Amino acid sequence: MAIITSKGTVATRRSPADWLAGALVIIGALNWGLIGFLRFDLVAAIFGADSAGSRIVYVLVGLAGLYALIRAFIPARERGLAHH
Repeated sequence: MAIITSKGTVATRRSPADWLAGALVIIGALNWGLIGFLRFDLVAAIFGADSAGSRIVYVLVGLAGLYALIRAFIPARERGLAHH
């Protein structure tokens, strides 16, 4: 939901799904950074390589990335941000 501030700028309220997806995308990005720079997979170190826990985290991060990608390309009008 968009809010027009007193300064005339538009602020967007984020849903809990937006916050959760954002947090998971950040976790995934940090993990890939560790893999790329240090060859260290933090998720596998915490949950065990090829464990159900690590697979769940990887799936959730992937779904969060898809969610963020879709949200990034939904036209403003469809999200209720366009002015009539």
